[in-house]
Amino acid sequence: MRPFACSALAACLSSAALAQSGPASSGLPSPADVASRDTLTVGAGAAWIPDYEGSNDYRLVPAGAVRGKYRGISFNTNGTYLYVDLLPGNGKLTFDAGPIIGLRFDSRRRSDDPVVSRMVRRKTAIEAGAFAGISFHGLVDAYDSLSFRLDVLHDVGNAHKSTLFDPNVSFSTPLSRKTYVSLSGGAEFVSRKYADYYFGVTPADVIATGGALPLYDPRGGMKNWKTNLLVNQSITGDLLGGLSIFGLGQYSRLVGDFKRSPIVAQRGNANQWLGAVGLAYTW
Repeated sequence: MRPFACSALAACLSSAALAQSGPASSGLPSPADVASRDTLTVGAGAAWIPDYEGSNDYRLVPAGAVRGKYRGISFNTNGTYLYVDLLPGNGKLTFDAGPIIGLRFDSRRRSDDPVVSRMVRRKTAIEAGAFAGISFHGLVDAYDSLSFRLDVLHDVGNAHKSTLFDPNVSFSTPLSRKTYVSLSGGAEFVSRKYADYYFGVTPADVIATGGALPLYDPRGGMKNWKTNLLVNQSITGDLLGGLSIFGLGQYSRLVGDFKRSPIVAQRGNANQWLGAVGLAYTW
């Protein structure tokens, strides 16, 4: 679950785009200045996360993330994944698109649950794909942003060997030059191969757990839905530069065959919570 902790940090590093549609008379840089300048933000903190997706045991872990822009090309880490946006732009309407690459680990082997931790270890998935999105700026005030994005990832290694789809929507706005908030929601859709690999119980798992878990062969489809709220508060400078503190809370719920998996229904919980706090610095 550590990638989820890093994702929380990565989400909090997006406030530097607040002036994307703001007028120069506000005292902030013009949209053209914001779009053309190079930036780098580094964040670090701690997160409270489930032991594995579907667990009812939680732990505190360290996490970190990086976000930046160089010559119009934006990049950011999101957990164990790297996103690169190849479409620079500014104005009332902007488009985002680019590649994604990263790793998906099997976190169940570190679980405190004595049954789940004995299940056969899954391989680390090497996932690659792309994202595409569109953002509308200045809908309610000069600085807000409503964004829609779709991530598509495929295991190019030898783990779950399937494709994932992750549509999401977010609304973000600064409340002042020092305070930024963002509310987002989304869902994840996966194939039967993915469902069977991470939520199924194989004959080998039954043997490894001493019969504590029954055989289970889930189908694919919608895995979960989620929503989160983040707040970023500048300590020095403003949201475009300097030191800031952030906090994030996320709730997600497993659905369908995923919530009915024995590792969730018998050993865990379909309701999943995540919290993170930390510091970020923008140059």
